[in-house]
Amino acid sequence: MEHGRLFLFSPVFLGAGAVLWFELASDPPTMRLMAWVVVLALVAMAVGQGRPFVRSSALAGLLCIAGMLSAQYETRSRATVILDTPVTTTITGRVERREGDGAGRWRYILSISGTQSPQIRRPPDRVSVVARGQKEPFEIGEWLTGRARLTPPAGPALPGLNDFAFSAYFDEIGANGFFYGSPSVSMPPAVGTPSISERGANWLDSLRSGIGDRIRGILPGDTGAFAASLVTDERRAISRETTDALRQAGLAHIVAISGLNMALSAGIFFVGLRQLLSLFPSVTQAYPTKKIAAAGALVALTAYYMISGFAVSAERAFIMMAIMLAAVFFDRPSISLRNIALSAWVILLLSPSEALGPSFQMSFAATLALVAGYAMWAKRAAREHPLLQVRAVKPVVFVARFFAGILLSSMIGGFSTALFAVEHFHRLSAYGLPANLMAMPVISFVVMPMGMFAMLLTPFGLDVVPWKIAGFGLEIVIAIAKMVSGWGGNVDIGRLPVWYFPVAVAGFLVLALLRTRLRYLGAVAIALTTLLVVLAPSRPAPDFIIAEDGGLVAIVDNQVIASNRTRPPDFIFDQWRRALVAEQARPPLLIEGVKPVRRRDGDGKPGRLSADELHNARNALRQAVARGVENRFVCRKGAWCTAAHGSGYVLTIVEDPAYVGAACDTADIVVTPARLRASECRSGALLFTGETLRRSGAAEIRIDEQGTPVVTTAYTTLDRPWMLHRAYNWRSGTFDGELPVFSDSGE
Repeated sequence: MEHGRLFLFSPVFLGAGAVLWFELASDPPTMRLMAWVVVLALVAMAVGQGRPFVRSSALAGLLCIAGMLSAQYETRSRATVILDTPVTTTITGRVERREGDGAGRWRYILSISGTQSPQIRRPPDRVSVVARGQKEPFEIGEWLTGRARLTPPAGPALPGLNDFAFSAYFDEIGANGFFYGSPSVSMPPAVGTPSISERGANWLDSLRSGIGDRIRGILPGDTGAFAASLVTDERRAISRETTDALRQAGLAHIVAISGLNMALSAGIFFVGLRQLLSLFPSVTQAYPTKKIAAAGALVALTAYYMISGFAVSAERAFIMMAIMLAAVFFDRPSISLRNIALSAWVILLLSPSEALGPSFQMSFAATLALVAGYAMWAKRAAREHPLLQVRAVKPVVFVARFFAGILLSSMIGGFSTALFAVEHFHRLSAYGLPANLMAMPVISFVVMPMGMFAMLLTPFGLDVVPWKIAGFGLEIVIAIAKMVSGWGGNVDIGRLPVWYFPVAVAGFLVLALLRTRLRYLGAVAIALTTLLVVLAPSRPAPDFIIAEDGGLVAIVDNQVIASNRTRPPDFIFDQWRRALVAEQARPPLLIEGVKPVRRRDGDGKPGRLSADELHNARNALRQAVARGVENRFVCRKGAWCTAAHGSGYVLTIVEDPAYVGAACDTADIVVTPARLRASECRSGALLFTGETLRRSGAAEIRIDEQGTPVVTTAYTTLDRPWMLHRAYNWRSGTFDGELPVFSDSGE
């Protein structure tokens, strides 16, 4: 308070309130929150200035409640309808956005107007679908009709991991999927005339897509996709090989439109315009060229933001850079912690859900650390040695300072975001520092200046040469990324204790926001908690893990994951490997047999095996367990997979639901993706079905010291808007939030 730092902590309390609201098991009553507002406001007014600690505490409480109310308002204003279960249907919708992936596929964001065959009772308003085999993409604003497979957004791959349904809810995307074949253009339904805001959004999206297509037309392959991503934030066209190389080399932040891109673009425009005006002495004497340059840079920055796709990193960077440029108008310091606090205020009030996302956390952490480090560097620079002012030494000093700045900023940025990378991605890049030292000069002096120049020349059709030069720089960056990623060095950390992240974040905030030597208490807190995590016994790994659709199951054997799939889906399996620090994958052993037929009775329900078939199925399962290797699945394609765990438990996955009875008679744990209504085996074996897993999410099972299975599921409640679709029963049109119970000892 004495050093004027109390304001810097205000967005911390605001964000803490938002995070608390999102982490609650159910929505708190609005009247209760308003009652707390009245109580805390009365306390703050009653104590006045006489008791600053009590008054500040009451204000901090008010900010927390304000964050909760902001989160509640955003959640209720979204009201996104999320698809409750996978379905194949015919959809009709208007193209709102599109993005190519470089392999002939286009991803469309469609505003749905109707579904047919079957008609979805609770259809999402907006879906993301991929179309293949198109010669030319459909235009934004066109109406499409096609047969599509739609699935709800994925939940956590394991309990405690990222819930993609949460971000989909606030992005207003109710389902993901793909078209069977190419959709066709349809006549628009009888709907009202689009509003001015909708027409403006369509125009911006069309402009954005057109710019991306133009850049990719000039620069082929990954180079063009990389260049387009720097302008429009369209990243899907970058090949997976290059994306993985950038990520492993610690250069993925270049692709995202963030503070780096915004600062370079605004800085290049600001300096260039000011230098141009300085060529005219009469102008410099009559007008404030610095403020004119700041105004021009603000216009260019706004245009960049408008075509960037409105990602949170771009939003945060735009707000902060706009505040910095506006500060020039009032002769105020541009780079300050107050500007960061103001930009955090704006984002937390408009989009408080972003506080839980890695983009918000990592971008603010890096910016906060860099500005705090800049303040310390500025104090040190003020005490320079007189020798550094000698004219002959200045060029050497300039070059040394430039590379020292890159080194220092890379170190600060890397260390400040490491905590969040471990929490969200369970991985660290060991060689991010040398990669940034090699790549950042190319980005700063070649790519961004030429990209800015090319965008200014685009309306005149003269942008080819600048983009070619920028593309040459990006080829160098890609080569650096592939070279550094070839060194290896990525460190998988795995899941950390739940308490570690909030404590370490609190330490980081104390370290960055306080001014006196008390800030080093934050470093002590980070060091002690990290040491405690390293020395304390690690969280016991699960013995069995089950994906939320029941189609992928695995046994965890030290650093080996043995799954029931020869080629498990990368989206889920990669998350498993990072979270469990398991590098090796053990495929199943396939055995020959008669290909089973999925039996169906007259109502379309799973048929039953005859007595002889049931007896043969039991024997086949027992023989497979006896023949198999411990902790490895033995599979009969299209029927079942079974494995014996080292604890003695037998796990069986049933693809054909007709074999569920035989599996229940021979196994201790049975999993089937079929949407069966049964929730338990008559034999007492644990039963996980597609229906129960839809409600509980992914599950992990650990056999404790007493030999009892302990089940942990991704969801412990369904009473939040982004989870509500899991409780929907399309047959009755009602919601049932009761979760399945898999065992008496389950969590």
